[in-house]
Amino acid sequence: MKRLFLLLALILSIGGGLLFTLRWLQRLPSGPVDIVWDKEACAHCHMHVGEPRFAAQLQTQEGDILNFDDPGCLLRYQAEQHRVVHAIYFHHHREDRWLTGRDTVFVPVEPTPMGYNLGAAASGVLGALSYEEATRKVVASGATP
Repeated sequence: MKRLFLLLALILSIGGGLLFTLRWLQRLPSGPVDIVWDKEACAHCHMHVGEPRFAAQLQTQEGDILNFDDPGCLLRYQAEQHRVVHAIYFHHHREDRWLTGRDTVFVPVEPTPMGYNLGAAASGVLGALSYEEATRKVVASGATP
């Protein structure tokens, strides 16, 4: 009986360790995931993501990493698909850095890869559109790539 108890304890310990290891390996990213420029396709329009200054990334709670070639593609995709968000990132249109989703504002920029003509900027820019305003503009435009 004691041997059976020890065997059961060993099996549960190994199983628990494996479960912990799997969960640790499957943890969600803590920042933007690198994009392979001109190789990865936009999750919305399916064009190659090739211009870093217009790139965007949606990370879902399920662990999906979706890349976009235009900020408008991410805004339209999310408005249509309603994915459960872990994180959203937009690449700054003038600086080589990523901005977190809801802290991003959008300024008019022409042209952009899919013609939504929005560039991501850090909050605090006068006259810029908020995330919600930019989403409404993109959806109202009716344009679909």
